[in-house]
This record gives sequence, structure tokens and C-alpha cells, in this order.
Amino acid sequence: MRTAVVRVQVDPAGRLLPDQLTDGMADLRALVDATDIEVLDNNIAAMPAGRREVQLLMRGSDAEELKRTAVALCAKAFGTEPVAGVVTYVSRGTDDDAHGVLAGFGLTGEITRTTGEEGLDIVSVTLRKSDLERVPESRIHTALEASLNCEVHIRTV
Repeated sequence: MRTAVVRVQVDPAGRLLPDQLTDGMADLRALVDATDIEVLDNNIAAMPAGRREVQLLMRGSDAEELKRTAVALCAKAFGTEPVAGVVTYVSRGTDDDAHGVLAGFGLTGEITRTTGEEGLDIVSVTLRKSDLERVPESRIHTALEASLNCEVHIRTV
């Protein structure tokens, strides 16, 4: 399962005072305490009004569902109407990460991993030729290498 960093602007109107923001962060931590969600340390009380954003580490691959959950938690904790921000994924170089990158392009493929002569991983990805008519191979290759931090070979069938 992939780990997402879900960003939520908790005070888009900029109305909360520093004490309210600090209390909201404590409430948010209490809400997620019994879950597998982690609140990243962030002194939002010191941030400018337009940038009061919390970051939550959440497990899952459905970005929209993760955003809804994060916004609901932040609304409860801060008593505001939070706005979901950008969702990115933490990459640990796993096959799940590779499948997640492919899913981001709307693709599925077969992932195999071997060890090269120098002991480093080589990931081979098998894609359909028709998929590469929609998405350039170079974009897929670059995204996979950046996510996996290893050599990537793309094969088409």
C-alpha cells in the first residue's frame, strides 16, 4: 500500500488566531492517534494566513478518498472549512510504487525486479504498445526512475 502526503489548508480565510491553530493541531493529533495516519510536525501558527497547511501521511492509493478523509478530520479539529491541497506519494522504491506511477498515467503493467552486476536493482516494466500511443515512453521512464531510484527498462508487447 502506498503512502501519500495529503496537504490541507486548514484556515483558508486566515481568521484563526495562533492559539486556535495550536489547539487545532493538538486536536488533529488526538483524532488520528488511534489510526495509521500521521500528522507531520508543522508550526502553522507561525505561517502566513494564506499558507496554513497541515500535512498528513496516509496509506492508500485513491487520492480523492484520502483528500476527503483529511479535509473531514481537519474540519473537525479546526472548526473551519479546510481546502484540500496537493497529494504526493512517498516512494520507497517498491513494486507498489512502480504500479502507483503507472496508475498515475492510467496504465497497468507487469513489474519484475532483478539484481544487476553491481548489486543494484534493475526494474523491468512490460507495457502494451497501445498504451505508449497515449503516453510517451520517456515520461513513463523518467517518472519510474525518479520514483524507484534505480535503473528501469521498459518492454512493450
